[in-house]
Amino acid sequence: MPNDSLWTSSALDDLRSDFGDIYGGRTVLVTGADGFMGSHLTDGLVEIGANVHAFVRATSSGALNNIGHLRTRLKVHFADLTDRTSVDYLMRELKDTAPDKPYLFHLGAQAHVGESWHRPYETVMANTIGTLNLLQSVVDWGLELEKFDTAGTSEEYGNVRESVREHHDFDESGSLILHERSPINPKSIYATAKVAADFLTMNYHDAFGVPGVVTRMFNNYGPRQNPRYVTGTIITQALTRETIELGQLDPLRDFCFCTDGVRGHLTVAAHGVPGDVYVYGQGSNISMGDWVELILRIGVEGGFWPDDREIVTTPARYRPGSTDVMALRVGHEKLTRETGWEPKVSWEEGVLHTIRWYAENRQRWLGRVDWLPTGAPLAAQ
Repeated sequence: MPNDSLWTSSALDDLRSDFGDIYGGRTVLVTGADGFMGSHLTDGLVEIGANVHAFVRATSSGALNNIGHLRTRLKVHFADLTDRTSVDYLMRELKDTAPDKPYLFHLGAQAHVGESWHRPYETVMANTIGTLNLLQSVVDWGLELEKFDTAGTSEEYGNVRESVREHHDFDESGSLILHERSPINPKSIYATAKVAADFLTMNYHDAFGVPGVVTRMFNNYGPRQNPRYVTGTIITQALTRETIELGQLDPLRDFCFCTDGVRGHLTVAAHGVPGDVYVYGQGSNISMGDWVELILRIGVEGGFWPDDREIVTTPARYRPGSTDVMALRVGHEKLTRETGWEPKVSWEEGVLHTIRWYAENRQRWLGRVDWLPTGAPLAAQ
């Protein structure tokens, strides 16, 4: 398995400087460790010297898609969040063997908004019941944690309801800014399941003292991401064919590169106050139409595809009914004020890293896309 870690030597030096004294030598459990954000977090934790336990969903193959290069540097636990027995087994092992109070980063989830409508029961089971299983097992086994960081999502905020509009924040031009205190209004099964997970984390903090924090992520993107997410969908189509099929182009999103997201989770778990919620993101948003134009421009400038790609919208890619979220932009002043966290990677830099990864790792996404190639079969492209 090739090592495609984004952590350069200089980035690792910064990471060690910021977090080495906190996580070095400490027991850390990461759920969803082989997923997109979980694998980048796992990469970083291993490199700064943490004793990492990787919670990976059990499959018949036991394949590790994203952390195979770390196989000898961490302990892998094949388990399932929806299977309480396997969760209990792991919590008991940590209780019996961990020499310290572990950090628990809970990133395991069914995290695709569109697919939550096609797999509603799996989404609720993984995101809500899975979180409940973790929390209850921690309590039942008396596992003392340093911090329990639940990964939330910007999708929890949904759209502004006029009845509570006065509780939202807007900038001078009238654009929405979302903070920890902003009203939530989930518009998808995915978002609703994540709201439940967030509140369960707070419930177990209030009732049992589990040191839970919630870190709401605003649209992380980057290498290793499922190609059915919008950034991967754009890039994989541009690499393969002339037509880029997308859904609505008007919604605004706040895109944050995955390494900045990792730093967000590490910061919240290190310095966040138990029982509190934190948000992070780029602090700017961009329409989907402008995002695809930015990606296509950077791809042309980098020589990844010619300047002939056509963008088309298709209702088949719209979210059902009136469930699309129209504007997401983070106000991360609280996290920055309390910890100094700020995003470091520009959209141009992050997009270039992401395009390069998809271009160099076609075998990692072939067969996983949700669009059909024109001309030759996808495998032959």
